[in-house]
Amino acid sequence: MSLPIRLVLMRPRNAENLGAAARAMKNCGLAEWTWVHPEAEDLGPARRLAVHAEDVLEASGRADSLDAAVADCVWVVGTSSRKVEGKRRLSPRAVAEEMVRRAAQGPVALVFGDERSGLTNAEVERCHDLSAVPTAPEQPSINLAQAVLLYAYELRIATLDAAPPPPAPLPRAATDTELTRVESALEAALVAGGFLVDAQARGRPALRELFAPLRRSRLTHKEAGLWLAALHTLAKRPR
Repeated sequence: MSLPIRLVLMRPRNAENLGAAARAMKNCGLAEWTWVHPEAEDLGPARRLAVHAEDVLEASGRADSLDAAVADCVWVVGTSSRKVEGKRRLSPRAVAEEMVRRAAQGPVALVFGDERSGLTNAEVERCHDLSAVPTAPEQPSINLAQAVLLYAYELRIATLDAAPPPPAPLPRAATDTELTRVESALEAALVAGGFLVDAQARGRPALRELFAPLRRSRLTHKEAGLWLAALHTLAKRPR
């Protein structure tokens, strides 16, 4: 698969899961993944399970934070069963279909939490949208490697079913880093205008809800630059 689709594993603990995940990725044509603070030190068990996928295992990227792992991505989806206002909750199939479409505009990322506790609240907030497998309530949790296989399979099917790309190239989408800059500029403008009373508003619902439509609109690189310039100008105007 040549599309820029990246799996991000937060704090993976179990080497066997890493090996099985590498094999699942290669089964489905995926090759790009990043580990953030992996806790599995001995990769011997991973190599035993990564049958014919040792190259994928050895090529895994490393990052010090989720921010660093997805900085260049135009869409970031976290795997979590939590419900967060302003974030869509998509099925694995819907995520795969949309990822294949959005990957034509830039890298996209699918984020998995650690085997014990999943994604933290801050990591869930950091993702643009969320996805969960509709498991039976009697056994809701899924093994990490199994979750990787399930999503990788859906991505494979979505890629095979995708229509030919349009003849004209799509405009370059804004990256996660660029969107974060726009959000920071919006915060500064709202504080300067008196709508927000202090500069510690990033975690407040009002700012998140005001910025949510901009995330959903899939801003292009050019549009993000225009928003950034406009908001910086507004923030500098005297009250």
